[in-house]
Amino acid sequence: MTDVKDIKDQVKDEVGTCEAAEENLFPELNFSTFILSLSTSALVCMGELPDPLSNEKNVNLPLAKQTITIIEILKDKTKGNLGADEERLIDGILYDLHIRYVKSVC
Repeated sequence: MTDVKDIKDQVKDEVGTCEAAEENLFPELNFSTFILSLSTSALVCMGELPDPLSNEKNVNLPLAKQTITIIEILKDKTKGNLGADEERLIDGILYDLHIRYVKSVC
């Protein structure tokens, strides 16, 4: 009978620690990466990018609009607390998403 400790050691040898795996899978989370993640979600909902799970382009404009609204709320609530780069990023993303959304609706 195999000991649980032996199994854990074998898995650890094969894949490393969970912390090491997480470091390789996920970039550092900060305001900019959070906004970029929301932007990517909106682009997927507008059918601009394929869904990462199905690799198909699907359109869900109500969800895209909601995601854009979330970014607008974050911009409003963080006013005066962002660095210049973060302000340019969120302004540029919102401009791009608004243009793409209007094109998707028309």
